[in-house]
Amino acid sequence: MGKIFQIAIDGPSGAGKSTIAKAIARRLGIDYIDTGAMYRALGYKMLQLGITEDETDKVAELLETTEIDFSHGDIILDGQVINNLIRTPEISMKASACSALGIVRKHLVKVQQEMGAKKSVIMDGRDIGTDVFPNARYKFFITATAEERAKRRYRELMEKGENVSYEETLESIIQRDYNDSHREVSPLRKAEDAEEVDTTDMTIDEVISYICDKIEK
Repeated sequence: MGKIFQIAIDGPSGAGKSTIAKAIARRLGIDYIDTGAMYRALGYKMLQLGITEDETDKVAELLETTEIDFSHGDIILDGQVINNLIRTPEISMKASACSALGIVRKHLVKVQQEMGAKKSVIMDGRDIGTDVFPNARYKFFITATAEERAKRRYRELMEKGENVSYEETLESIIQRDYNDSHREVSPLRKAEDAEEVDTTDMTIDEVISYICDKIEK
């Protein structure tokens, strides 16, 4: 496969991108970078500090003093592991809001590009194949119906003991889709040279095998 390469996985919220990307990273022995978690981490910190998206000066200051890192599957914000703290619907909406800010995207895209320049990586998000790694060797756009994605997310939240309804989860997914595809900065869209994979009727293992086969060929 050559020396350093990037795999870009894009798609809407709840399509299983992270689970799939993590498994592919393990199979290929490369690093997985969860870009969505970077926005969630920032959204979490903004909520903790009571900073809103309108306070751009404070957001700019926050970016300069925030350290986000990944280690052995953990996401670390300023030295603290925050894995489960950032997986709530509230943080999901906050992440969507702060990812629409130009200064936030510019800063985090730069951090992501630096990571991918040093080593082979797989990244998932909304704009990896279009903005972060437009020249990535492998690009996939993973999607599924809103109903199927809501079912998966609902099951995930129930397993974690979250008290949410399926209707709320579906509403949140539909709203998130709208926000992500209508924002001015880097809206969610499929890169022209990305392969679309509809996972509605596929198991996670089937998707992983399908993508790995394509890459290993």
